[in-house]
Amino acid sequence: MQHDTPLIATIVAGLGLAFLFGAVAQRLRIPPLVGYLLAGVAAGPFTPGYVADQALATELAELGVILLMFGVGLHFSLNDLLSVRAIALPGAVVQIAVASLMGLGLAMFLGWTVGAGLVFGLALSVASTVVLLRAIQERRLMETERGRIAVGWLIVEDLAMVIALVLLPALAGLLGGNSDALVADPLASRLGLGLWGVLLLTFVKVGVFVGIMLIAGRRIIPWILHYIAHTGSRELFRLAVLAIALTVAFGAAKLFGVSLALGAFFAGMILSESPLSQRAAQESLPLRDAFAVLFFVSVGMLFDPASVLREPWPLLATLFIIIVGKSVAAFLIVLAFRHPVGTALTISASLAQIGEFSFILAELGVKLNLLPTAGRDLILAGAILSIMLNSLIFAAVDWLSRRLERRGGVEVSGSDAQMGQVAAPAKSSASPDATRLTGHTILVGYGRVGSIVADALKRSSQPFLIIEDADNVVAKLRESNFETIVGNAARSDVLRSANLGGARYLLIAIPEAFEAGQIVQQARTANPSIQIIARAHSDAEVEHLKSLGADIIIMGEREIALGIIHNLFAWQARSAVAQG
Repeated sequence: MQHDTPLIATIVAGLGLAFLFGAVAQRLRIPPLVGYLLAGVAAGPFTPGYVADQALATELAELGVILLMFGVGLHFSLNDLLSVRAIALPGAVVQIAVASLMGLGLAMFLGWTVGAGLVFGLALSVASTVVLLRAIQERRLMETERGRIAVGWLIVEDLAMVIALVLLPALAGLLGGNSDALVADPLASRLGLGLWGVLLLTFVKVGVFVGIMLIAGRRIIPWILHYIAHTGSRELFRLAVLAIALTVAFGAAKLFGVSLALGAFFAGMILSESPLSQRAAQESLPLRDAFAVLFFVSVGMLFDPASVLREPWPLLATLFIIIVGKSVAAFLIVLAFRHPVGTALTISASLAQIGEFSFILAELGVKLNLLPTAGRDLILAGAILSIMLNSLIFAAVDWLSRRLERRGGVEVSGSDAQMGQVAAPAKSSASPDATRLTGHTILVGYGRVGSIVADALKRSSQPFLIIEDADNVVAKLRESNFETIVGNAARSDVLRSANLGGARYLLIAIPEAFEAGQIVQQARTANPSIQIIARAHSDAEVEHLKSLGADIIIMGEREIALGIIHNLFAWQARSAVAQG
C-alpha cells in the first residue's frame, strides 16, 4: 500500500542530500554549509529530478531558527545585551539605513518604484540569523566582546524587521502598492488604526512581551526546569527544554507579533540565569543542528541557477551591496565607536550576507504589489551566493587580521583578543605574539578539569601556559597571573604562538572530541616527540584520539567507575580485616 507522506519525504530528502553534498564539500575542503545549500538546489523545482515540498521545508527550517536562537539566548544574558547597546543599537540602525539607501538607488536605476526600492533595500540590510550565529559559534566567539556585539546587532536588526513587517501593509497604498493585499496585524485592522497607531501598537506589544518575560518568565521558566530536573528523568528534561523554546516562540509570534526567532531568544536569555542553562543547551544541540541544516536546504530550494545567466549585472550589483556596501558601512561604524580593528572586521564579515528575514520581506513585498518578482529573484540569488561566500569572507578577515598583527602598530584584537595573542603575566616579558617558554607544558582549556590541572602544575613550579578563548575565563587567568594564549587551540596560528615545537607535554582538557582531534593531529605533525594526554567521554572518542596520535586518553566515566571499584574493594578489605 502506497502512503502519501510529504513531510517524511521532505525530511529524508533534505537530510540525505545535505549529508551527501556536505560530505563532498568537506572532502574538497569547502565548508559543509555550501554543500547543504547545493543539496537544496538539487531538491528544488529549478533542477531536474526529485522536487521536495518547499512549503514544508520552510516550516521545518523555522524550527531550526527557533532552536538556534533559543540556544544563543542560553549563552547570552540580559547583562550581555545591555553591555553592547551603546554600539549595537545605533550601529544596526545606521547600517540598515545605509544598505536600504543603496538598495533604493539600485532599484531606481533598474526602473522600479520607490516602494519597491525600499522593500528591496530593507531586504538587503538584514543578515541571516542562522548564518551569523553558525559562523560565530564555529569560531568560538560567542563569549567574546565581538561576538556579543554581533549578536546584539542582530537582535536590533530583527526588531527593526518586525516593525517593518507590521508597517509595510499600512504604508503599501502610499508607496504605490495594494494595501488590501495582506493585513499584517488583525488587531490594528479591527481598531482602524492609522500609521502612527500601528507603530505605537507594535511597540506596546513588543514591550508587553519583554515585560512578561522579564517579570513572569524569569520566575516560571527556571522553576519549570528545576522541577523537571529533580524528577531525575532526562527524557522529560529534554522535552521540557524543547517545549519551552517552541511554546514561547510561537506564543510571542501569535500574541505579540514578535518574530519566532526573537521570542525563542528571549526564552533562552531568561533561562540563562538558571544553573541548568548549560545542560539545557546540551540537550537541545542535536535537534538544533539537524533543523539548521534543513534551513540551508530550504534556502537552496528557492534558488534558480538560471537567474545568474539571465540578469548577471543586477545580481553583481546586489552582491556588491550585500558583501561590500554593508560590510564597509559596519566597519566604519564600529571604528567610529573606538572599537579595535579586529572587532570591526568580525562584525563586517558577520553581516556580509542576507537570509530568512530577507525572504519574508521579499514575499510580503510581492503580495503587496510593491516588489516585482525580478526583485524577489535578485534577493534570493543574493542570499544564496552571499551565504556561500561568507565562509571565504571570514577566512579573508582572519588572514587580514594576522597580516595586521605581524605588521604591528595596529590594534587588531583589543580587549577580546582572539587572534592568538599572549596574555602574559605581569612578571613576564613575553612577546605579544608568541611565548618564550621552552620545554614547557601546554594546557588547552581552563574549565572544571583544566583549572584543577593548572593548579597542580602551578604548585609543582613547572613551566606551562594555558590556551583559552572565553573572555570571562581569560580575565580570571590574568588575575591569577597565568601565562595565557587567547584563542581557539584548533587554529594553527594559536598553536604556533604556544611554541608547540619546543613544548614537552600537551594536555587537552576540553570536552569536544572533534576539536581535540584537530589539536592532536596538528601537534603530532609539528612535534613528533611531544607527549599528549587528552580526555574523552566514550570508547569511540578514545579510539578517535588514539588514531590521531594521543599517547594517553582519560575517559571520565571509566575513571569514575575505577574509583568506585577501588573504594568498594578497600572497604571490603578493611571489613574483612576487622572481622578476622
